[in-house]
Amino acid sequence: MVFSWRRAAPTAGSFALAAILLCACGNENSYAPPPPPKIDVALPVKQTVTPYLEATGSAAAVNTTPLVARVSGFIQEIDYKDGDEVKAGTRLFLIEQDTYQLALEQAQAGQGSADASAKQSGADLKRQQELLSQKIISQSTLDQSAAAADVDAAKQKQSAVDVEQAQLNLSYTEVKAPFAGIVGARQVSIGQLVGAGSATTLATIVQLAPIYVNFNISEQDVLRIRAAMAKRGMTGQDLKKIPAEVGLQNETGYPHKGMLDYASPEVTATTGTLAVRAVLPNDDRALLPGYFVRVRVPLGEEPDMLLVPDRAIGSDQRGRYLLVAGKDDVIEERPVEIGQLVGALRVISKGITAEDRVLVSGLLTAVPGQKIEPQVKTLEAAAADGAAQ
Repeated sequence: MVFSWRRAAPTAGSFALAAILLCACGNENSYAPPPPPKIDVALPVKQTVTPYLEATGSAAAVNTTPLVARVSGFIQEIDYKDGDEVKAGTRLFLIEQDTYQLALEQAQAGQGSADASAKQSGADLKRQQELLSQKIISQSTLDQSAAAADVDAAKQKQSAVDVEQAQLNLSYTEVKAPFAGIVGARQVSIGQLVGAGSATTLATIVQLAPIYVNFNISEQDVLRIRAAMAKRGMTGQDLKKIPAEVGLQNETGYPHKGMLDYASPEVTATTGTLAVRAVLPNDDRALLPGYFVRVRVPLGEEPDMLLVPDRAIGSDQRGRYLLVAGKDDVIEERPVEIGQLVGALRVISKGITAEDRVLVSGLLTAVPGQKIEPQVKTLEAAAADGAAQ
């Protein structure tokens, strides 16, 4: 048996493959690094900002008073509906008046009798004085007449007091609103005996306008306020010239405006806080006693403050920080101290300069020491009265 071998003819593909292999054998492998990532940076906004002292407080009524029966008797009328808003002087309850009206008439009758006796004794004294001048009577007789006139004059004064007391008791039968406010639910019914043995609470009236807001500030904040007042040339007597702004828990910003009204003369040693109070008109009755509220007090204006987007600020165990594009566009971490929020921007009180390029994007992947390709953006200034949060 005869075997024959046939060599396959080379093809164009085999020549190409051989050429690639020869070239590969003649060159070394090399790594081309990826280009630096493009990250947005921006210079801080420089503008005038009003720093605020912020606190949590509670609303309280300027006046809240239980209405009590000052005389005893049966309730004859109830002249309001529970929850009514009334003006000062409005009659709310009427206690039966007959007994007190009779007592007044009796006192007035006694006053008439006392006036008559005083008049008679006065005339007798005058006649006795004339008789003594004629030496018809003795001095002792005149002294007796003078003593009788003094007694009648004292009775006259007592009767006047009795009339005044009877008029006062009669007036107490009408229980009136001592100030404008909301009257709570009545605690008594018509025909009920009140004031017998002790004062009976009939209802409670609460004044809603104006209204107080009480809050506490730390010793450090006290020093800040005093420094701000001194900078503006204000003294402790000017406390009531400082505005206060209040917002409810479900409101945005601080829509309710008022003025500081009182500050305690001493810091509480146990808590290190100072009690402060503001007063607000509350004409719309939006604030009710007992509400928890947010309070802020402006401390004047601070020019040339630096602001950056609040979202650009990071935090770790060491505190707050910003990432900036430093020398040769390498990321640097800068520890910062922050201030209040103004719109979407946050005040940076310490840690950066106006020339620092702050990273405002790519914050989740950017790390210190990384080289980047900065893309400069421009930040818009925040509204001057932006809500602090």
